[in-house]
Amino acid sequence: MSLSAAAPRPWAGLPPMILLCIAWIVATLLVAILADLIAPAHFTAQDLTARFRKPVFMGGDWDYPLGTDHLGRDILSRIIYALRASMVIAVLGTALGAVMGTLIGLLAGRLRGVFDVFAMMLTDVQTALPSLFIAIAFLAFFGNNIVLFVILVSLEGWERYARLARGLVISEQNADYILAAETLGAGPGRLIFRHLLPNIGAALVVQATLNFPATILLETSLSFLGLGIQPPNTSLGLMLGEGQRYLLNAWWIAVLPGAVIFLTTLSVSLFGDWLRDRLDRTVER
Repeated sequence: MSLSAAAPRPWAGLPPMILLCIAWIVATLLVAILADLIAPAHFTAQDLTARFRKPVFMGGDWDYPLGTDHLGRDILSRIIYALRASMVIAVLGTALGAVMGTLIGLLAGRLRGVFDVFAMMLTDVQTALPSLFIAIAFLAFFGNNIVLFVILVSLEGWERYARLARGLVISEQNADYILAAETLGAGPGRLIFRHLLPNIGAALVVQATLNFPATILLETSLSFLGLGIQPPNTSLGLMLGEGQRYLLNAWWIAVLPGAVIFLTTLSVSLFGDWLRDRLDRTVER
């Protein structure tokens, strides 16, 4: 038997829809990383003589494959750079929220007592107050700042990590490996980060994939409202907001970035749902 026949393919057995989702996610990440190399033009380059050029599938020319906007800027180039900005903010926000929520949940589940009560009160407050309203209030009061913007985006869903981590820690308290580590004299820090966290990490990773689309939508919503990324920079939400006034005569300015948002969030959501069924031990097969 040949080596090629004996070696299993990592994608074998995956549903076709999940393969498409993975392909789209990988493609968006590559576009975000290689934006400077693959973009036909800079996203701020203007040509007023080329305003409202149609995409090629509507009879336009290949100089502007996805058409141009009201300032003659290439839509394809703007989408490429906007995707990078939105993905970077969403990834940073998701990672920061995951770390914050997981740490609070781990400490609450392990320490219990007053800290547990206070932590669960914070999660209840966060659940009652939508992240979009909190972000709008802070940005309107303190002004636009990229660091503050990322922090506010990270508030989306951190309470889910906290509740999940807390519940998993409580359920693992009397596990044999925890009791053995305590018997051998392991301290609280070693128990949490060396033993508990690796054993509940799969469920937290699944939660991150499920929470990532909501983080993207929060970033695009704030940019759409003019409270997020500001010109001359660009993001998918900002492009959507700029193009809404031209829907009747140049719909591609808004619809194409919106389609990228839709496909990205859908792909990550479907992949996260599939990953949950595969990795999360709390989900019955």
